[in-house]
Amino acid sequence: MRGSLRIRLIAASLLALLASLSVGFFALGMARSDPGAAMATGGFLFLGIFAGFWFYLDQALARPVDKIASELRVRAHAETGVPAFVPSRGAENLGDLGPAAASVLSALEAARTARDEAVSAATRHFDEERVRLTALLSEIPVATILLNRDGQIVLYDGQAAEVLAQIGTPRLHAALSEYFEEESLRAALDRLHKTGLGTTATLQGRRGAVTFTATLKPMAEGGTLMIIDSEESRIAPDADRPLVYDFALLGQRRDAALEDRRLSDLTFCVFDLETTGLLPHRDEIIQIGAVRVIGGRIVPGEAFETLVDPGRPIPDASSRVHHITDAMVRGHPSISSAAPRFYDFASGSALVAHNAPFDLAFLRAKRAETELNWTHPVVDTVLLSAILFGTTETHTLDAVCQRLGIEIAPHLRHTALGDAHATAEALCRMLPMLEGRGIDTFGALLAETRKHGRLIEDMN
Repeated sequence: MRGSLRIRLIAASLLALLASLSVGFFALGMARSDPGAAMATGGFLFLGIFAGFWFYLDQALARPVDKIASELRVRAHAETGVPAFVPSRGAENLGDLGPAAASVLSALEAARTARDEAVSAATRHFDEERVRLTALLSEIPVATILLNRDGQIVLYDGQAAEVLAQIGTPRLHAALSEYFEEESLRAALDRLHKTGLGTTATLQGRRGAVTFTATLKPMAEGGTLMIIDSEESRIAPDADRPLVYDFALLGQRRDAALEDRRLSDLTFCVFDLETTGLLPHRDEIIQIGAVRVIGGRIVPGEAFETLVDPGRPIPDASSRVHHITDAMVRGHPSISSAAPRFYDFASGSALVAHNAPFDLAFLRAKRAETELNWTHPVVDTVLLSAILFGTTETHTLDAVCQRLGIEIAPHLRHTALGDAHATAEALCRMLPMLEGRGIDTFGALLAETRKHGRLIEDMN
């Protein structure tokens, strides 16, 4: 096995040499009677020999090496769910490379097991601290929000989510100015920054929404604690107070241009649509589902899902795929009402979809009805898969999830939120793989995706 590839290459080279010599003697014999025919025949035969030799090297070397490389990359970055490494078909041509790769990954798995035990202990401590923090906030019967120095949300509790939901969808990393009128909010923050002391302000919700009284206090690292106290925001001390937070956002700034920002610092809105058919100019959206990814993880509790009444019957053939019927969408909002809500949910994010041209074509086709301009940065997980695993692989959502060890529950497949969540899981597993290849900024990612324009259109 160890010398099989070398022997195969020597044998192939000898065969190519013998074939070339045979062609040479044959052409020499023909040249005496018909020089032109001899040159043409010899040329074609040489081309045939070269093509055959190249094809053999591609099948015996290039494809197995690419396959092993992609499998190694998956297992180097995927934490769980990926099956044990088994050298792929054709690896027997590569001598000891397959067994050596399996040995390295076995050692990596042992190291991960030891690390996981240490992380488990730290996680238990973290969970205890989270329980204490939640218990502390439960004694404060008002809505609590923590902002970073740019006025973006770093933490909000369940009651703050109720307050924000009266204006828009609660979201980490969203600017507070998306919820409250800029003038009153900016005046309060200016007073806070000038004096370094707490201040009270009356904040008017955007789009004529309700007014709230808020107390703002300066925090470490330039953050601001905001407490909203009103009858609408008061809750019983023993009420459930789920927290949504990412303290890494406290120190994050948006000074860099989009192309220069690291992928790990971007906010992604991963979405999927279900439709009445496949033609954006003729068919309609009937379901929208989306989740948000920040810091390479799906944000718990931040999801968008709605059925959409298309105003026309849903074809039976489409219902057999996504199981959405006319009765299910009846009474739900039209696209002119649902799309603006999703637009707000995706504000400030890069849009992510599997086969993005399809989904974006439907959103943009409804521009006349919704008056929305979908100019968000776009990431297509089909193109990410092509970058990491090569264009010769299958890049359907099912194939990508299977490759990455992601399971999609059968009852969630072909639902907008279920497919969006699976796509988000795939994104979270592919981001560190991209960074491992040196593709760590949005600009670098764009440059790589545009190399695969023949596979699928880049939507940026």
